Amino acid sequence: MKLQRKYAWYAGGMALTTLLVLWMLRPESVAVETATAAIGPLTATVGDEGQTRVRDRHMVTSPVPGRLERISLEVGDPVRPGMVVARLAPVPLDARSRQQAEAALAASRDLERSAAAAVGEARGGLEQARADRQRAERLVAGGGIAPAEVERLQILERVRERELEAAEGRASAAAHDVEAARSALLSSEAAPGSSGRTLNLTCPVGGRVLAIAERSARTVAPGEPLLEVGDPADLEVVVDLLSADAVKVEPGMPMLLSGWGGDSVLEGRVRRIEPSGFTKISALGVEEQRVNIVGDLVNPTPALGDRFRVDVAVVLWQSDSVLKVPSSALFRRGSGWALFVVEDGRARERQVTIGHESGTESEVLQGVAPGDRLIRHPTDQVRDGVRVTYVSSRS
Repeated sequence: MKLQRKYAWYAGGMALTTLLVLWMLRPESVAVETATAAIGPLTATVGDEGQTRVRDRHMVTSPVPGRLERISLEVGDPVRPGMVVARLAPVPLDARSRQQAEAALAASRDLERSAAAAVGEARGGLEQARADRQRAERLVAGGGIAPAEVERLQILERVRERELEAAEGRASAAAHDVEAARSALLSSEAAPGSSGRTLNLTCPVGGRVLAIAERSARTVAPGEPLLEVGDPADLEVVVDLLSADAVKVEPGMPMLLSGWGGDSVLEGRVRRIEPSGFTKISALGVEEQRVNIVGDLVNPTPALGDRFRVDVAVVLWQSDSVLKVPSSALFRRGSGWALFVVEDGRARERQVTIGHESGTESEVLQGVAPGDRLIRHPTDQVRDGVRVTYVSSRS
């Protein structure tokens, strides 16, 4: 009986020692930051730093060589079509220069006819867009088409209106170029030995002075820029994106403009994706192929002017109700994606299928359920089955 009690004590001591050793050798828990998979809105965007610019800029140049009087205008001064913005005393022209002036007049007349044809084409496009929109409104009332198609045609009609305005502005500028070329030719008919009469250089469009090359009086060559004019109220937005992102953008997509100095986020619409890209060196010295995306402001603000900086985000896709997780919880596993879910105090790896992504969140199509607790920024210490403790948690 004593021997049995002795063996029982030995067995109990060994079991206790084994449990103590196992407890001392158990893996320590890893401190992790967690978040919760939740259903909510998600917006997928691409964007970068962009700028505003006047839609139609017009450069006033010297039509002939001569002596330019000092320009009295200041940058920002208002101008109107036909207003005299500079005065030029041309030098007498020889026979060759006279021929060049006649050729310049003929070329400017050709451009005027081309601009007039462009106005007619733009006007026909506007009439077609207006007819398509009216036809779609009648069809949507009877349930024949979706309302989204009417919205697309309304945007297209506004684009055609802007194109007509731009074409009319170019036609007006071409007409003023003809007048300038004709004045240059008339100056060549001055009496020999005279300096010719003073040419009044007029503004082709209304707006404001955007830039002045040099205000001082000086001798100028033919074609030398004198000042730049445009309408600061008629702005567009341009942002250059990586070509891999630009191929995802389509005309009519919403644009969100922030970082312009105001508290609100301005809205815009993509009007054009330029067909030709260009090479740009990034801040890290990497060559990138970029493409300009041009858009229109839906509600322009007087606070913005020409070449103001804005942060532009083009909305590729958005939804008010998707299952989303923080992008920081995801990591690559082979050719797919995976994350860690916390179950009973341990990390469990799960393969997931990812849909749309924003900058900080990703849509999950398969692999997790709403309310699952996820590990953010998993380190190499986090493995399947390891015990974890929460350092902080985010919803």
